[in-house]
Amino acid sequence: MASKAKPAAKKAASTTKTTTKKTADKVETTMTKAADKAKEYVKMTNEKMENFMADAQTRAKEAADKAMSMASDTVEFHKANLEAMVESGKITAKGMQDLGKQNAEFARENFEAVTASMQDIASLKSPRDYFEMQNEKGRAAFDTLVSQASKNTETFMKLASDAFQPLSARMTAAMETVKKAA
Repeated sequence: MASKAKPAAKKAASTTKTTTKKTADKVETTMTKAADKAKEYVKMTNEKMENFMADAQTRAKEAADKAMSMASDTVEFHKANLEAMVESGKITAKGMQDLGKQNAEFARENFEAVTASMQDIASLKSPRDYFEMQNEKGRAAFDTLVSQASKNTETFMKLASDAFQPLSARMTAAMETVKKAA
């Protein structure tokens, strides 16, 4: 029996050795395939991540460029608004200066008229002449007052219109900008 056991043991050992080698080969093949798949997955993930980061960087740059453009447009818009306000102020200042000159001339003419009236009063001979002259001068003064008030009103209306024109143009530009944005 001992002699039958040796060949069976050799055969079993040989079979075990072969099975172990096949199993080791299968494990090695499986591990190699798994490692290759893992490398492939890592490579694919890296490529996707690189693409994602490149896309994110491109979008961030586009957003930054757009923000800079919007900021620049906003600065230009407000600069034009300020220029319109300055222009309106210049028109108002010039108009007020002209109105001041006009009223100073009116005051000078009135002073001359009052001076002439005082000389006329000194040359009067009767109270009746005084009352007639007062009546005549009163009507003339009232007519002059109405005329000057009318001139001042016209001047103020024109000044308001002229001073508002640059601001009106900016409002129109602002509405156009809003329409384009919408």
